[in-house]
Amino acid sequence: MVPNTRWVRFDHEGLSGFGTLQGPTIQVHEGEMFAAPRATGRTLDLADVKLSMPVRPGKVLALWNNYMALAAKLGLADPAEPLYFMKAPSSCLNPGESIVAPPGQGKIVFEGELAIVIGRRAKAVSEAAALDHVFGYTCCNDVTAAEVLNRDSTFAQWVRAKSYDSFCPLGPCIATGLDPSTLKVRTWLDGQLRQDYPVADIRFSVPRLVSLISHDMTLEPGDVILCGTSIGVGSMKPGQTVEVEIEGIGRLSNRFEAAKVSS
Repeated sequence: MVPNTRWVRFDHEGLSGFGTLQGPTIQVHEGEMFAAPRATGRTLDLADVKLSMPVRPGKVLALWNNYMALAAKLGLADPAEPLYFMKAPSSCLNPGESIVAPPGQGKIVFEGELAIVIGRRAKAVSEAAALDHVFGYTCCNDVTAAEVLNRDSTFAQWVRAKSYDSFCPLGPCIATGLDPSTLKVRTWLDGQLRQDYPVADIRFSVPRLVSLISHDMTLEPGDVILCGTSIGVGSMKPGQTVEVEIEGIGRLSNRFEAAKVSS
């Protein structure tokens, strides 16, 4: 198994970089995060940088009905294969930045999730080989404009409802070397615990997801798969803060702000 390492991207004095977290410091690296990055020997204090999203995905794929507890609560049938949609890469948001409501789109919902980060090109890979193509894992808030989703009775608008700017916060790091089946996802709304569920309740495991989706489309380094969510999702009000935490990865925090109205 890959050693447990936490990778971050950051902005410092007008420049962008990446490296590994070592306590309160960042060991700065050069090259490509997903292709033999090299340590420079330089360190930065975490307090002196602004963390950015740890990956800039080419595509974001997100699962529906992938946790058995939520399916049982909602009375959903067991899917025979993964059910997923895409979120636009432009929806991705840095840790600490604000989720902004689109004007006039009604209820906005938070969903804390485990995100898989692909590190090596995967095309029709076997389940046994799938984890060789996973770089690591991060936290995600899969934000949804709930009233947009089924506004048109003839067409479910998954991509639109999920892809408004700022609707995919990611971070604070990518953790390698974790066993996802041992993890728990916890989500707080203004400090109140709203979600606390085990990844072990997942219907399609991480290796099975990567394998099956790679038979549908080629997965490239930096692509992200959101594993879906479980019981406890809910709506946000302007001024509230949502935090998604997964042990071994960290806590992703974003404030929700009201729609920005053009003058």
